[in-house]
Amino acid sequence: MALEVTDATFEEVVLKSEVPVIVDFWAVWCGPCRTIGPIVEDIGKEYEGKAKVVKVDVDSNQGTAVKYGIRNIPTLLFFKNGEVADKQVGVVPKPLLVKKLEALM
Repeated sequence: MALEVTDATFEEVVLKSEVPVIVDFWAVWCGPCRTIGPIVEDIGKEYEGKAKVVKVDVDSNQGTAVKYGIRNIPTLLFFKNGEVADKQVGVVPKPLLVKKLEALM
């Protein structure tokens, strides 16, 4: 299951992670976010222990969203060693997200 991350916990959970992290920037009112949500959750379960999957609610955590230039949601940022290594905006098929994640492993 994807972990909810806040502005306060982002650095500890994401930037200091020893494994790759997918960060799903989303909002409750966003229809496409609800479409990609289950895909992101599936990836989190499948890669448990090998990667992290976290969610950031952009309405409640505007600091992190602004810092990373999130203008459209859903936006997925792929982090490795505390740096953004890849990005995906919008709803895409699961295999594309898996391919991006595996490229970081």
